[in-house]
This record gives sequence, C-alpha cells and structure tokens, in this order.
Amino acid sequence: MTEKDFILQDYTCKNNTKGSITWKTPSNIALVKYWGKQEPQIPENTSISFTLDACFTLTTLEYKLKEGNAEPDSESQNKMLNQVQYDKNRFNFEIYFEGEKKDDFKPKIQQFFERIEQYVPFLKAYDFVIKSRNSFPHSSGIASSASGMSALALCLMSVEKKINSEISDEYFNKKASFLARLGSGSACRSIEGELIVWGNHSEIAGSSNLFGIKFPYKIHKNFKNYHDTILLVDEGEKQVSSTVGHKLMHNHPFAKQRFLQATDNISKISKVIQNGDLKEFIAIVESEALSLHAMMMTSNPYFILMKPNTLKIINKIWEFRTKTASNICFTLDAGANVHVLFPENEKEIVNNFIISELIQFCQENHYICDRVGEGARLMKNE
Repeated sequence: MTEKDFILQDYTCKNNTKGSITWKTPSNIALVKYWGKQEPQIPENTSISFTLDACFTLTTLEYKLKEGNAEPDSESQNKMLNQVQYDKNRFNFEIYFEGEKKDDFKPKIQQFFERIEQYVPFLKAYDFVIKSRNSFPHSSGIASSASGMSALALCLMSVEKKINSEISDEYFNKKASFLARLGSGSACRSIEGELIVWGNHSEIAGSSNLFGIKFPYKIHKNFKNYHDTILLVDEGEKQVSSTVGHKLMHNHPFAKQRFLQATDNISKISKVIQNGDLKEFIAIVESEALSLHAMMMTSNPYFILMKPNTLKIINKIWEFRTKTASNICFTLDAGANVHVLFPENEKEIVNNFIISELIQFCQENHYICDRVGEGARLMKNE
C-alpha cells in the first residue's frame, strides 16, 4: 500500500453530524528499538514491540458538525457558506487531560491534524473535544505518546467509519496505524497485539515504513502471556524529549552502524520468537536497550536519561539471573524506568524478587505489573 491508498475521497458528513467515541489503547515496549527517523515519520530502522495491557490511554473524542457544514437550505445558503469560509482554514478542538484543560497540548495536536488532513479531510468540518487519561504517569519513560496518539487516531477512524461504512477491519487498522505514526512514530505499534513490527525489513513479510503489522509468523509458547513489570525509577518528565533525541541521530557518528545493528537484530529476534530461545532473546533485548542509551550518550549534544537507581536495578537483575538461571531480563525506553521482562512460568519467583530486591529503587516504591496484551479496544461509539 502507498500513502494514496489512505486518502478519503467522495464523502459527505451530512449523515454524521455529531457523536462521541471512546478507545482504550495500550502503550508498547520495543524489543528492537527505533531511534532516528526521516520525514514524515519514517523510521531509519525496523523495530518490534510487545503490546502492553495495563498501561493504556483512554481517550474520548466528542465531535459536532460545524454550523454551515451540513447540507444548506435555500434560505440560509449565504449565511452558512460564509460560516464554511470562516471555518475551513482552521481546526477547532479543545483538549482535556486527566480532567483538566490542557492548552499546552494543543500545538502537538495541531501539528498532527496538519499532517493527516489530506487523509482525513473532514477534520475541519467538525468541532472536537478530546478527553484523555493515562493509567500510568505521563512523560516518565513509558510511551504515553504511543498510546495517546494511537487512541486519537482510532477515534478519528471511527468517525471515518461512520462516514464510509464500507471500509474493512483490516483497512481500518492499517489506516489507524498509518495516522498514528504521523503523530508519534511508536504509536503505530499500539493498534494491535501481541507483537508488532514497524519498518520495512526484507525478512518480515508485509512489513512497511508506513504502518505497523502483526508479527506474521508463529509465536512460540514461551512468549505467550509474557510479563513486563515496570519499575518507576523517575515519575517526572524526561529531561530530553524523544523528538529531540531522534533528530540528534542525523549527524550521529555511530548512526550507520546502529541502523545496521538493529536490522541484524530484527533477523535474529524473528527466529527467536519462533523457536523460543529465551537466552538469545535476553541477549538481544538487553543489548538493544543499552545501545539505545549509548546513542543518547554519544550524540552531540549528549545526554543521560538513566538514573543511578536504573543501574542498580540492572546489576541486581544480572546478579539474580546468575544465581538462579532465571530468564528474567530488562529493557529500557527513552527514560530512567526499567521494564523487567519474564515468562509466565517464572512469575512467582520473579515477582518475589522484584518486591524484595527491586522496588526499593523505585520512586516511592511505585511499579506497574503489566503483561503482553491484545491491542486497542473500542469502549463507546455513539
């Protein structure tokens, strides 16, 4: 598919004047990381992620057709056409996050709408109210932009589905992923589950730079119901945004080697997911986490998002794995928090270890028990 396949054409809004849609959309955690992109939101390398379950964004999109965008009658024709002329050059929306109006979120949504307008041209026909909340701390190294932007993209696709009821579920999901990507790259991996690949790779059938796809091969039973306990080392906002970090890859001295490394790791982890080799899984996932942060520490300007307690947790995990031969491992997002990954059959021993040894390094002992999920869910469509 190409970008042109996602352009909505020959539509009318007259039969969909208002409504309210709610989607519950998960975050995700990349196993092979995406770091570095080209415009418009095209990844420099392929990534693969676990879709999460407990870490989600709940977004409600309320919409109402602007006065003058319905089919005008003869008496009000001129008045309504003037209103259309006034409204057609602007997006009208309000944003509420955790129950509070958030005008500081508006520039990002404005940019998102500008990027996607050619694909969902009804955007300027409606007044929107966006209401969101997270089940986890915002901007703390859990991919809140991934769940947030994917939820909004799904809400907009539900509006499109009302306008054009003939679109298939497959097309719906692909276009939602395509739109979400234009808001936040990793958001395209939060539409479906369990494992999502984003970025064209010669060994992954159907993979694309334009949207995420479900891992197309058999997933070994070892990776079913995989756990991810997120240790909240730092619940504050990141010192450096991911957007800034991606841009620093443009002139990075090790960028080319990093992209080759990630491409090779996709080949390796694809085989691992199919054959169930947990030891090789650990080696790839931990190397990827440290490579991501190595890119941050060697960019210009350089920065460190890990905290002292991040390193203490990592060393504790390594010690525990050596003692017990457990298949516990860690990964990191672009932040200080640690994602502790482990298989279903080790949940008791690993949970005991986390509680007794690791949560002491978390901010106020905060952590989130999560596991691999099935993807986004439509909660309301009125």
